[in-house]
Amino acid sequence: MSARRHISAASTLVTAVLGVGAVVANKPYLLVRAQFDRQRVLAGLDEAIVTVGDHQVAYAFSDDAPFGAPTLVMVHGFTGSKENWYPVAARLRGQYRLLVLDLPGWGESERKPGADYGFVAQAERIAAFIDEFARQQGRRQGEIVLLGHSMGGGIAALTAARHPQLVDRVALLNAAGVRFSENQFGLDVLAGRNPFSVEDRDSLRRYIDTVFHREAAKPWIPWPASRGLIAYRRDAAIFEQSVLDSIGRGPDSFAPGEAAADIQQPVLLLAGRQDSVIDASAVDLYAARMPQATKVLLDDCGHMSLVEQPAAVTAAVNQLIERGQGR
Repeated sequence: MSARRHISAASTLVTAVLGVGAVVANKPYLLVRAQFDRQRVLAGLDEAIVTVGDHQVAYAFSDDAPFGAPTLVMVHGFTGSKENWYPVAARLRGQYRLLVLDLPGWGESERKPGADYGFVAQAERIAAFIDEFARQQGRRQGEIVLLGHSMGGGIAALTAARHPQLVDRVALLNAAGVRFSENQFGLDVLAGRNPFSVEDRDSLRRYIDTVFHREAAKPWIPWPASRGLIAYRRDAAIFEQSVLDSIGRGPDSFAPGEAAADIQQPVLLLAGRQDSVIDASAVDLYAARMPQATKVLLDDCGHMSLVEQPAAVTAAVNQLIERGQGR
């Protein structure tokens, strides 16, 4: 290669690097999205978008499962996204068909100004999502197992209670929707504050420390990805507050717990003993209305059981599916 071609190639490389650097500098949240895509690929999941009612819903999925295997639908919690489920999904892939969605309004799914994103409205959207999946398949192959975490647990409870023909089994993990024993998080919500709000590095650290118990499980978010995440959360502050006002102190805030008495399907209730968000007392409150439920309390585990104890969560989900199947 001539010196001129060497210079040209080097110039092209420098230009490309500078171009990428400029994009990252202007939109550092792209680094967060890149990490999410990496996690999805490592978990063996593909991605797609489907129309559910009047929303575009993004989801990750895996069809790598035996014919007739159950389909697991995974629903994340408040301020969360489908990526929260990837540590569990990676362990379940190959046994079951997986559908891991961003709730409407969250993650990469569509958000509409003025739309209702409370428990009841989202439960109807999850039912529509499951129904759309069944329609696309032509006929159902295996059971539908609905898994919900935190806010997603409350949504899953309502969906299972109101649409029993769509849900065969349900798992409520660190589930919201009942009046659990008083803690600081609950007091802040009732006072109209968002304990999960993020405006700067200190509040980002406070948020992580609140939802995680185990130090080793807490994510490391280097600069400039942290700057992108902080800006993303700051931009979502009004939306987050509106949702929290609905699910935390609105008229339907305890609708999931009230509907739980109508759930006849097999149920898993799971919580972390050190959960400082949804106190573990929520498990007994739900169980009082669902005598068929199996309770699992995880030691050394906070609110993010999906990330802190993914192996234990996976084992509990497997046991839920095996109950009554003669395995």
